[in-house]
Amino acid sequence: MKLITSPEVASVFSKYPDIVRDKMVNLRRLVLETAEEIGLPDLEETLKWGEPSYIAKKGSTLRMDWKSKSPDEYAMYFKCTSKLVPSFRSVFDGFFKFEGNRAILFQLDEEIPEAELKNCIKSALTYHTVKHLPHLGL
Repeated sequence: MKLITSPEVASVFSKYPDIVRDKMVNLRRLVLETAEEIGLPDLEETLKWGEPSYIAKKGSTLRMDWKSKSPDEYAMYFKCTSKLVPSFRSVFDGFFKFEGNRAILFQLDEEIPEAELKNCIKSALTYHTVKHLPHLGL
C-alpha cells in the first residue's frame, strides 16, 4: 500500500501530551494495518479541520483527535450523514461509547477492542462499496 502523507500530520501528533500521543499513534497504526490488510492500493493521510484524517478512494473520510476540553478521552470521527456510526452502534453495542452519529469515543485509561475497531475502520475505508449492505456487511 502506498501511503500519501502530509508533513503537517506529524506536527499535530508531536503536539499531543505523551499519553495521548501514544493512544493516537495506536489509532493510526490500526488504520494503516487495516488499509494494508484489505489491500488498499493507496491511502491519503492529511489534516481535515486540523485533525489527522485518512482518505481512501472508495471510502469515507475518517478523522481522529484528542481535545483538551475532554482530557480523559479521544475519538475517531466519521461522516455524520453516512450509515457508519449507526451501523457500528447496532453491531458493536457494548464495545464502544458513541457520540451521536459522528464518533466512537475512547477513554485514555481503557484498552481498545482492536478487532472490532478494525472492522469499523474497514467499513469506513471501503464505505462506497459496502454502503448498500445491511449493517455495511459487518
